[in-house]
Amino acid sequence: MRAAAPILRLAGIRKSYGAVEALKGIDLAVDAGEVVAVCGDNGAGKSTLIRVAAGALEPSAGAVEFEGEPIALGSPLDALRAGIATIYQDLALAPRLTIWQNVFIGAELKNRLGLLDKRRMRVNAARYLARLRIELSDVNRAVERLSGGQRQAVAIARALHWEARLVIMDEPTAALGVTESARVLDLIRSLRDGGTAVVLISHNMADIVAVATRVAVLKTGVKIYDAPLGDLTADDLAHMIMTGTPPAPRA
Repeated sequence: MRAAAPILRLAGIRKSYGAVEALKGIDLAVDAGEVVAVCGDNGAGKSTLIRVAAGALEPSAGAVEFEGEPIALGSPLDALRAGIATIYQDLALAPRLTIWQNVFIGAELKNRLGLLDKRRMRVNAARYLARLRIELSDVNRAVERLSGGQRQAVAIARALHWEARLVIMDEPTAALGVTESARVLDLIRSLRDGGTAVVLISHNMADIVAVATRVAVLKTGVKIYDAPLGDLTADDLAHMIMTGTPPAPRA
């Protein structure tokens, strides 16, 4: 019996800016229910790679497959409609709008009369948050009144509304305190446990060790490591990123 195709497969991805080659033939596959951390120092190419997967950049060469089929991503909206949601560090939330309005922004539900179905959107927003094990009982609360971890939950709930099978998260714990960071890591675990694939970009090696199932490390546009997390430590990852040398096998 043939194994299921990865949710996302990037094959031979290259991206050049004039004479500068930011990506030099990167391969990456992500399975359902997997948290793949993409690591590297500044200039490694991780942001460029993720922007290709998110539909924000067209690769100079290579192919993108989603759920086993070739796909052309001309824009982030193309990616979102296909089932790939990207949550950037700024979250792209409207702070003065309510939780439910942010969850459904750009994809509002309407009733049979063509009017906004506010009640159904409120109910569904609460249901998405419950799936993430987040207690936000008042979905009429403005986003600007939420904590950093709660805002991440709203952004993820929006991805669930779009029925995303892959969520890309760019530095989700940046600028958060210890408690809020722990809540965001729990959100990532909730996505994973529900079968959603996650690609995590983070400079925080402790966060990666806490939630990743697999780690890919880039160095100057080349993938130098791609393997299950295993017993790698945060120090191992930091050393690999700095030196470009994978850790020696442990006895």
